[in-house]
Amino acid sequence: MRFAVVSDEPHLINEVVVRELEGRGHHVVRFGSLQTGREESWVAAGRAAAEAVGSGACDEGVFFCWTGTGISMVANKVPGVRAALCTDPETARGARIWNHANVLALSNRLMSEARVKEVLAAWLDTPNDDPRGATAVVELTAIEVGRKP
Repeated sequence: MRFAVVSDEPHLINEVVVRELEGRGHHVVRFGSLQTGREESWVAAGRAAAEAVGSGACDEGVFFCWTGTGISMVANKVPGVRAALCTDPETARGARIWNHANVLALSNRLMSEARVKEVLAAWLDTPNDDPRGATAVVELTAIEVGRKP
């Protein structure tokens, strides 16, 4: 799979995620500070990465900012993106099962190396096509296109 990975500022935890993804055989497409090596606008960087996921150029994404909140907000403005801010493995699993999330939003501030590996493993090991979340995805898509579900 192709993963968009973005952060607005360089942080060591970002490279941990890149190594984990590549170690599992995924292709990483870098955005924002992961591409430039310097601080970038979280809105612009997040939008570019989210558009890659929304358009299908990337299958999924792992998005970072200081809290994870801003980057998830911008990602969720892009049609086809369902970003989930996750701080623990169980939240990541639930986001895949119930929300069919395709973008994992994380905090540069909060994640340790051990924790980010746990959250990412839960994300990657839980398929995002569980039938229990299918109805919600239809309803969310209806909101995106401006019609009632």
